[in-house]
Amino acid sequence: MRMSLLLPLLGAVLLAGCAPASRPAPPAAALPPAPVLVAEAIGEPAVDRPLVAHVNAIDLDADGRLDVIACDVRAGRVVWLRQVERGRFEETVLAEGLGAPVRTEVADLDGDGRREILVACMGVVYPNNDRIGSIVVLIADGNGGYTKRVLADRLARVTDVRVGDLNADGRADLAVAQFGYDDGEVQWFEQRPDGSFQPHGLLSLPGAINIVIEDFDGDRDPDLAALISQNTEEVILWQNDGRGRFTPVTLFGSTNEDFGSSGLIATDLNRDGRPDLLFTNGDGFDYAEPGSRPSHGVQWIENLGSGQFRLHRLGDWPGAYSPVAVDYDGDGDRDVLIVSCFQDWVRSPRASLVLFRNDGRMNFTAEPLALAPTHLVTLAAGDFDGDGRPGLVTGGFHAYPPYDRMSRISRWRPVPAP
Repeated sequence: MRMSLLLPLLGAVLLAGCAPASRPAPPAAALPPAPVLVAEAIGEPAVDRPLVAHVNAIDLDADGRLDVIACDVRAGRVVWLRQVERGRFEETVLAEGLGAPVRTEVADLDGDGRREILVACMGVVYPNNDRIGSIVVLIADGNGGYTKRVLADRLARVTDVRVGDLNADGRADLAVAQFGYDDGEVQWFEQRPDGSFQPHGLLSLPGAINIVIEDFDGDRDPDLAALISQNTEEVILWQNDGRGRFTPVTLFGSTNEDFGSSGLIATDLNRDGRPDLLFTNGDGFDYAEPGSRPSHGVQWIENLGSGQFRLHRLGDWPGAYSPVAVDYDGDGDRDVLIVSCFQDWVRSPRASLVLFRNDGRMNFTAEPLALAPTHLVTLAAGDFDGDGRPGLVTGGFHAYPPYDRMSRISRWRPVPAP
């Protein structure tokens, strides 16, 4: 069951938060009689209420085994959990002294064939109007370590940075989301011949959470899309003319002040060759008592081609965060997984890891996978075992109580048979 609306690409269309639907979205599923997956801590233990904002599944050392890069906000560090052998991870600090690192992107920024690590730093994660955000690059030193360099600072609490050649000059540019608080921005940073970066403004509004780069309109140049929370609760597409000149189109907007936009990715969910957008709304951090709201859930903006998009409500889930699209059950279609951060964890049990299973006809059913740890804010999937099946890694963000089911960085495995 899905809510569907056609969105013309030419001319922005704003959808009300309670737009009419021919069929209601699927309700949240009942809790399972027992958890399906169990968390296994990797890296350093969970102490002092961990705040892990992002986990990134990537083979950083190109040894054929998938690793994890994580942003530890409380410690001000980016850490590498290297899979030294199947199932065993060793943690190394890649950079420290960072102001609230919340996301990493691995890419060849300078065209030398070696990959750098871009880090989005908010400065602080709690509300602040000061321009304390920054973009930091970690450069491999050739001896297994990384050197830290600030690419841009005095920004409005940076939440995301992505890499792509946005003006067809052969150099890697940056797309940057800056949440701010009362004032925020979306910008792209043009890399100049001398390696410096020149900012170009795209949006002057607070609340940017994620930004993605894909060719959404099929004209063979990279476009941008961003999820904006705070005052507007929108998904905005910027069409690129191929030379770095962008035209904004609003694909989604909600008038619901409790909507709580929380995460956006680009993915070809229905495998038709066109990139779609998948986003969650589950943020509850602004409330006096952080928690979920009835509108929380998961949405899919389907790219129909020829300038048309369609919105689908995949289902409800309180506190939904960090959508991931992957063929989790091995049946040939892409499922959706999310984690949950903001719920009434006191009245347990509440599911913190959820699968929205695809029936092959793009109908999704929510299936809770685990009840603890709680307060999960980030999720990544990848083939950690080398068996062709996706495994899951999460990060715990324990900014409010209760603190009895905490985690830092966890790998998930099936519950052992009795």
